[in-house]
Amino acid sequence: MFDPVIAALYERDETSRTLGIALEEVSAGRAVMRMTVAATMVNGHGTAHGGFLFLLADAAFAYACNSHGPVTVAQAAQVAFLAPAAVGDELVAEAVERSRAGRSGIYDVTVRRTGGRVIAEFRGQSVVIGGRPQHD
Repeated sequence: MFDPVIAALYERDETSRTLGIALEEVSAGRAVMRMTVAATMVNGHGTAHGGFLFLLADAAFAYACNSHGPVTVAQAAQVAFLAPAAVGDELVAEAVERSRAGRSGIYDVTVRRTGGRVIAEFRGQSVVIGGRPQHD
């Protein structure tokens, strides 16, 4: 289904798998992940906690920037929360590479509710730290 390195990276991604964040697509500089908001993910207002929205976007960012091969990590990220999400909402995060030069990259991630409403916009800056990811 996925490149062996990406498949191994997801297999070791306990956080995403435990929270039900599914890796759906990966291609060069792009990744799509999906998550359903659980009751344990809401804040005191009854809406999805921003930390979980950030985590979903950050996960998609991670797979997009690691799609080129060398081990790559975040060096900075920011998010804008645009609309609330509720328990049961299925969210899709699509990460797209905007720029890559030398060891640095810039990626935008849009988090949408299934059906199209934008929930959050995320921008991540990556840095290649070298080496090749481990795989089985």
